[in-house]
Amino acid sequence: MMHDDEYFIDADLVRRLLATQFPQWAPLPLRPVEAWGTGNAIYRLGDDLSVRLPRIPSAAGDVRFEREWLPRLATMVPVALPEPLAVGEPGEGYPEQWTVNRWLDGVHPTEADADSHDFARGLGEFVARLRQADTTGARPGYRGGPLRTRDAYVREWTAKAEGEIDTEAVLDVWQASLDLPEWDGPPVWTHGDLLAGNVLLDGGRLHAVIDFGAAGIGDPACDALPAWTLLTAETRPTFRAAAGFDDATWARGRAWALTFVGGIAYYRQTNPPMADLGHRAIAEVLQDTATGQPV
Repeated sequence: MMHDDEYFIDADLVRRLLATQFPQWAPLPLRPVEAWGTGNAIYRLGDDLSVRLPRIPSAAGDVRFEREWLPRLATMVPVALPEPLAVGEPGEGYPEQWTVNRWLDGVHPTEADADSHDFARGLGEFVARLRQADTTGARPGYRGGPLRTRDAYVREWTAKAEGEIDTEAVLDVWQASLDLPEWDGPPVWTHGDLLAGNVLLDGGRLHAVIDFGAAGIGDPACDALPAWTLLTAETRPTFRAAAGFDDATWARGRAWALTFVGGIAYYRQTNPPMADLGHRAIAEVLQDTATGQPV
């Protein structure tokens, strides 16, 4: 388990929940999805469905949020989004609501896709379109606030990664980022978690975006972070142009990428891909600043 407060979830539990609440789907083949997400467990159900269960209490509110908002947001963006079909209730010893969704085909991007301008452009177009969605009644995004709200977190987890990264360089870039102008525009929609495990490609092009657990409204800078978690120095400009980030927002997005330093120590044993993500984000940000990119 990745978290101290994580629920025990296995295929037997999922089958019992289906049998008691959605017996029409219970006979379908069920198999776990090898995902490196940290908030939810996912099982493929037959060929066309998936079951998604919050792993931790803090992810439980996402069920109601996604049920309400994903159908609305799906009309605003140029890619597929998850389609919740049914909401399950607590039962069989499991304390949270959970969902049955339509299965989305596609493959997660790899390092081979990081240099794809088609992928970078599609990702930027998604960010730009999402930012235009109506915000009436929307919740704040998980990463939609000021960078200063993560200051203590970045310093703590940078120290815990000492010996694996250049901690002095990370903190120098982070400190300079805290002096950047804060977002002074209206709050806009952000996904907030555009990582490899949350995007799907088809033929090398962006096909779908999943897991809206961090989504909400606020500063759009957090949706610039895939420039350093998914792309390279060659494809970052393509992404930026398609997304339409100004200088200050782009710089704050680079700082948001530094917050993934937390995954290096926290997930070192339990979720190595998330630890690797932290290393990648740090390396790409420091590469930018070493080559003279403004903080």
